[in-house]
Amino acid sequence: MATASVAFKSREDHRKQIELEEARKAGLAPAELDEDGKEINPHIPQYMSSAPWYLNADRPSLKHQKKWKSDPNYTKSWYDRGAKIFQADKYRKGACENCGAMTHDSKSCMERPRRVGAKWTNKHIAPDEKIETFELDYDGKRDRWNGYDASTYARVIERYEARDEARKKYLKEQQLKKLEKSNQNGEDAAASDDDDEEEEEDDDLRVDEAKVDESKQMDFAKVEKRVRTTGGGSTGTVRNLRIREDTAKYLLNLDCNSAHYDPKTRSMREDPLPDADPNEKFYGGDNQYRNSGQALEFKELNIHAWEAFDKGQDVHMQAAPSQAELLYKSFKVRKEQLKYQTKETIIEKYGNAADEDKLPRELLLGQSERQVEYDRAGRIIKGQEVVLPRSKYEEDVYINNHTTVWGSWWKDHQWGYKCCKQTIRNSYCTGAAGIEAAEAASDLMKANIARKEAATEDPAPVEEKRLATWGTDVPDDLVLDEKLLADALKKEDLRKREEKDERKRKYNVRWNDEVTAEDMEAYRMKKVHHDDPMKDFLN
Repeated sequence: MATASVAFKSREDHRKQIELEEARKAGLAPAELDEDGKEINPHIPQYMSSAPWYLNADRPSLKHQKKWKSDPNYTKSWYDRGAKIFQADKYRKGACENCGAMTHDSKSCMERPRRVGAKWTNKHIAPDEKIETFELDYDGKRDRWNGYDASTYARVIERYEARDEARKKYLKEQQLKKLEKSNQNGEDAAASDDDDEEEEEDDDLRVDEAKVDESKQMDFAKVEKRVRTTGGGSTGTVRNLRIREDTAKYLLNLDCNSAHYDPKTRSMREDPLPDADPNEKFYGGDNQYRNSGQALEFKELNIHAWEAFDKGQDVHMQAAPSQAELLYKSFKVRKEQLKYQTKETIIEKYGNAADEDKLPRELLLGQSERQVEYDRAGRIIKGQEVVLPRSKYEEDVYINNHTTVWGSWWKDHQWGYKCCKQTIRNSYCTGAAGIEAAEAASDLMKANIARKEAATEDPAPVEEKRLATWGTDVPDDLVLDEKLLADALKKEDLRKREEKDERKRKYNVRWNDEVTAEDMEAYRMKKVHHDDPMKDFLN
């Protein structure tokens, strides 16, 4: 809403102002008028409708949104077409050599080239044209209808009206000639048939008159009224597009709890009469039209454009609608082709029961009177073998070099391959060698199990052996030198002290890899046994 000036308002005045604006937007209060008496749209934002403070506007107005200061140098007038300013009697120096006018030269002359120009004949001198120069503003330079005279279109209307009048006159003359011809033929007929002929002539006359007035009856849906045109008010023809017997959608159901009607957009999405007979009501809500007809096609086109854009296609429904529609059409064609190819592939593989002939009796009832004889080996001697129904699964398909199918062998509650006796589905066939290896492994496992059971039943006495320090059995004849053993113990103590304090270790360390029996015995004696309960009391 436009405001005259910014002034301090109390809280109550401010609340009333807001309520008034809401009522105007809802259509409950009349719109505000500007200085010229025109209504101001209440939906215009305040930052657009409020006038600046320096304009000192006394009343609300929207003039500050337009260019209200006009430049006096600019003009809206146009050229005076065909105006002449001076008619000379003889040729003047510098004038056109063809017509004798001073306002242009011979190259720019628009008259028919004369055999002898006015410069030499000094006759029929053309008058000088009126030369005008205008300084137009920005809109005037870009106005394509600038200088257009609306009265010139009256000639076009007159020409078309004259053509219509001539056409009607010609049609009427043709009908009159036809009537005269029929009258002449009626006079030559017999007197007994006069009554019948008069009736037929009257009928023909009625039909002809109806044809003559047919052109006038075509304009029954037109209403003559005054319309606004470029050159001012003129009488025009406006078609009456609305049937006056129709009822407005917001008057179909006056219940307050019925379908909501939005006066701004003039839309009522829900059905105002959901309980009425669908054959009698002509309006079922805007959603009915959104979910039927070309609205669904347009919605599918938008969805396809969005999905194509998400997948990387450079397509936009608003920027390039023709491109999006062409892409959607090609997509539907490709989709139908792919569906047809899939259908043909399935029919080629499994067949089409709908196109086949009538099924035989033995397939429909599961029995037949045909006799088939077999020998002891199962071969057919007489008759024809009954064809077994095919399974939907693949049959007799051998994988991974197997010669039999999975499930041809059973052992220990497990399925397997008979060719290699393996119970793993995706295993590779090993043939007879694999069977022999499996049997050998099975025999070895059985022998080990039997040996283990026998050992648990009668355990053999275990002799305690003193193990050597280097991991072998201590020989019975091993003799240790006591002196060397004492030296080895000292060396072992020194080595452990060096390990604890690395600062005492020399730079050049010489390693001796000759280990004697005394050294190993000293290492064993000094070694800490973590499982020994008395290890804390050794040192």
